[in-house]
Amino acid sequence: MGNGNNGLSEAGLRRLREVLQRHVESKKIPGLVALVGRGEETHVEAIGTMRHDGGAPMRRDTIFRMASTTKPVAVAATMVLLDECRLRLDDPIDEWLPELADRQVLKRPDSPLDDTVPVRRPITVRDLLTSTCGLGLDTTAMGSPMMGAYFEQKVYGENGWLLPAVEPDEWMRRLSTLPLMYQPGERWLYNVSDDLLGVLVARVTGQPFEAFLRERIFDPLGMKDTGFHVPADKIHRLPPLYAPDPQTGAFTVEDPAEGGHHSKPPAFPSSGGGLDSTADDYHAYFRMLLNHGMHGSERILSRSAVDLMTTNRLTPEQLAARETWARNVVHLSYGQGQHGGWGFGMAVRTYRGDYAPIGQFGWDGGAGTTTYADPENQLVGILLTQTGMSTPDSARAMQDFWTTLYQAIDD
Repeated sequence: MGNGNNGLSEAGLRRLREVLQRHVESKKIPGLVALVGRGEETHVEAIGTMRHDGGAPMRRDTIFRMASTTKPVAVAATMVLLDECRLRLDDPIDEWLPELADRQVLKRPDSPLDDTVPVRRPITVRDLLTSTCGLGLDTTAMGSPMMGAYFEQKVYGENGWLLPAVEPDEWMRRLSTLPLMYQPGERWLYNVSDDLLGVLVARVTGQPFEAFLRERIFDPLGMKDTGFHVPADKIHRLPPLYAPDPQTGAFTVEDPAEGGHHSKPPAFPSSGGGLDSTADDYHAYFRMLLNHGMHGSERILSRSAVDLMTTNRLTPEQLAARETWARNVVHLSYGQGQHGGWGFGMAVRTYRGDYAPIGQFGWDGGAGTTTYADPENQLVGILLTQTGMSTPDSARAMQDFWTTLYQAIDD
């Protein structure tokens, strides 16, 4: 067996390519970019085309909508502020996010909006980092008055939880009209905490969220193609986003490249799902996490900050609720997202349920992306597609990517 690739076998990498090629040849996924990084070695495959009807090929520098795979990267901005003591983990957020001070809390998650009790304690920075602030998208209560209110108050749009085109202050005002679903610290809930972190960082620093991320994370890591929109001179590198019709499989364009959601700066950069990026940019970030916060000779985050982010922060009760949630989310019920734990902005494997070992950390995105790093094997894996989760196809490609990637380890 050839073993030139830093403990990745040539035969294994060939099989990885063949498995991904099969997904593209099936005509279910127009194209993809896959990256495997281990030590100094990086192996990249770009397969298929940018559009479902052919045309320009996928390339290593193709830019993808990272959707929820944004979370593990965007959370780094808050960690910089913790490292610099501009925030503390157990500080109440009331000073910075007064809209969320002194909330009422629903008696039960499916209660009417006026059936509430007072909040027992303020929301803290830690609650936002662990997604336990009491606000979020609760898949176990989709028909509840609260979930309906998110859409009625236009906190989220019904088109896949996209943020509305409003400034963060207006979004906070809308959120402030609603009660919390749970007491702070009580239960893990998805997404809202992450978007709140973006507002928090902007208010603490007095800078736009993207400007701070760029200055402290993107530029130092050389992430030159990462941001909350794709500028005009790069838009040809962004494919359309498809949401295949679940019945017919027809490639419906959910978001075009030109004139789409990512063609101009958003009113509200979403820390929960707004980034656009490339395989190499994401590799630089996750490699920094594996290197305990170092990028070459430059420190980006403290070792302790990285440890906090990338190890499980949830209690057993919170973990149980998170597993229930994962079983209820469409694309996660295709088999993604069963990991056990959650750190800050990312999943952490606390039990072995598939080919990846305990300790692997990262997340997936509803636009068909997956990125994880594995400390035990010093491995980063990234698979980027432009096929959304309306059908199981991109989730299946992701699973096959991880299954074959782990078989390629040969040392």
